[in-house]
Amino acid sequence: MKPLGTLAILIGLAVPVAAAAHGPTRQKITLTTDVAATPEAVWDVIGDFQDMTWHPVVIGTKGDGGNEIDATRVLTLGAEDGPTISEVLYRYSAEKMSYSYRITDVKVEVLPVTNYSSHLTVKPLEGGGAQVEWRGAFYRGYPNNDPPEDLNDEAAIAAVSAVYRAGLDAIAARFAGN
Repeated sequence: MKPLGTLAILIGLAVPVAAAAHGPTRQKITLTTDVAATPEAVWDVIGDFQDMTWHPVVIGTKGDGGNEIDATRVLTLGAEDGPTISEVLYRYSAEKMSYSYRITDVKVEVLPVTNYSSHLTVKPLEGGGAQVEWRGAFYRGYPNNDPPEDLNDEAAIAAVSAVYRAGLDAIAARFAGN
């Protein structure tokens, strides 16, 4: 066999192996909502890293460090004895009305993600009002190939989108009619 023919066969065999070895890719989502309030009024509600009770699923927040970098919080979900999510703040700007945090501990049964980070920002809208933007980046809950349906990319995207949408809808509803 000619050397080029052998090389073509080897490349042909290697491509499926390389494709099968590829693990999960980082997922990214951004959701926004427009709010009938000043950016400052919205920031007064959501700008304290230690208090996320504005979100309808969060029934309690405990933490240390205020809004300082490396502050921590533990969110209790649904009920007093409900599941928890532990998070750490890694960027905060009251001036820019934004902060960034990452999850340090959550069970995939609660939120089917790993290596999750998020960014929450309030921006002024032209003509009045505010826009709240919630961005996230994460990997699915199952880090290996062939994830179960409840821990695949689609499940992770759907779960994070539902969390963001519930929070954004609650903020918009809070200021409706202002």
